[in-house]
Amino acid sequence: MRRRLVLAIAGVAAVAVLLLAVPLGIVLSNHYRDEELLRLQRDTVTATRTIDVPTVSGDRVELPGGSGVQAVYDRTGRRVAGGGAPRAPTIVREALSGGRVVDASGDGRLTVAVPLLTGEHVTGAVLAQRSDEEAAADARGAWLLLGLVSLGIIAAAVAAASLLARRLAGPLERVAGAARRLGHGDFSVRAERSGVSEVDEVASALDATAGRLDELVQRERAFSADASHQLRTPLQALRIELEAVELRGGAPEEIAAAIAQVDRLNATIDTLLAVARDTDQRDAVTDLGELLDQADARWRGTLASAGRPLRVRLEAHPREVHASGAVVSEVMDVLLDNAERHGAGPVTVSVRDRDAWIEVDVTDEGQGFRDPSRAFERRSGDGEGHGIGLALARSLAHAEGGRLALADAGPHPTVRLTLVRRAERGAAPT
Repeated sequence: MRRRLVLAIAGVAAVAVLLLAVPLGIVLSNHYRDEELLRLQRDTVTATRTIDVPTVSGDRVELPGGSGVQAVYDRTGRRVAGGGAPRAPTIVREALSGGRVVDASGDGRLTVAVPLLTGEHVTGAVLAQRSDEEAAADARGAWLLLGLVSLGIIAAAVAAASLLARRLAGPLERVAGAARRLGHGDFSVRAERSGVSEVDEVASALDATAGRLDELVQRERAFSADASHQLRTPLQALRIELEAVELRGGAPEEIAAAIAQVDRLNATIDTLLAVARDTDQRDAVTDLGELLDQADARWRGTLASAGRPLRVRLEAHPREVHASGAVVSEVMDVLLDNAERHGAGPVTVSVRDRDAWIEVDVTDEGQGFRDPSRAFERRSGDGEGHGIGLALARSLAHAEGGRLALADAGPHPTVRLTLVRRAERGAAPT
């Protein structure tokens, strides 16, 4: 912003100076030339007082020195004294015919033709020339002065623009810094006031937003903690009851499976609560090979009972990612559950490298998503969307710095989980 503002003001100042200086320089150049022509006219008129055109052929005409007089012509246009063309040039003929002084300039010369009068009759004309070097030197001096003044004005405009840009950009940069801190979860941030009313209004709105977000997040975290406590108490009681049945002997096999599901539900509650509290897990590292082995053990039997094989293909080496294992496991459970409920045929989990990322694709042979644009929307009252599972999985993936996207809507749909490969933290998915 600072650079653009300085360039804009400097550009406007430069255009304004050019629009003023160039015409002024042209006017001054013409003025100096006209002054020299007037001086030459005055000297030539003074010289005509000592010049008489001879009435008798052969009489000599004395030309005054230092006046610039080049030649004398009689009224017929014949040269009678001096050098130059033997017949009168155009400027002399105009002076003879009009009985007035005629001047011209060009090719570095100033030229004047002054008629000679005897009574009221034109008896001849005097042609005088002089170099315009003096006028050109004065014009160059004027152009140089105008250039220096123009540069000074532009420099002053740039300095003023720099001060103005610092005055305007500084408060905006501080507000932007406060917004970044707010985006990183620091709800205690407050933007400084600058005295610029518009910027202060933005800062006030940002402070109010931070306060509302802080209140909202605190309320949601309190609710999450209370809800998890209320869920854990009956779950723990249920687990104790199941273990008591198991210890009495002769318990059915389903008891062990039920206890495992209770443990899994407890782990899910812990994972979701950790994500809701934005627990810092930036140093967490997960081996996808081990994690997928565990997912395979959980889901192979369920899919096999429906006649659907589960295939895991590991093409990435190494397979460690920067993410919480519990969160990634929860995402994989959602994706496999979605494939089991809504898909058909074999379910394939593929893991491969993609630059600084590792991609995990979950594919089945079902018809796919009816409306891909709403694949990650929670089911609304009109029956659209896909429940809470995929939406929750996407939120969990984003919380770990990854992405969850629909790579192929179907048939044979593919949902892709993208995670940061270990030692590549800070890269951005495309």
